[in-house]
Amino acid sequence: MPVNALIAGSRLQLRLITGQDLEGNPVLRSRSYSNIKGFASDEALYETGSALAGLQQFPLDELRRINEYVLIES
Repeated sequence: MPVNALIAGSRLQLRLITGQDLEGNPVLRSRSYSNIKGFASDEALYETGSALAGLQQFPLDELRRINEYVLIES
């Protein structure tokens, strides 16, 4: 049975460094932005995420794109 995966949407996640724990490891928090169009390019999301990171109080650790798919039988 062949199955196709169709992109349903994406989410942009900013991981921010909010401090350090007692052992010196970074403490991370994330902010997610959902309802991102699945066809948005990685470059566009990176530029948008970088701009959003510049508005945050804490420094950026990394940007993540999280894709969601719908599986359908073909």
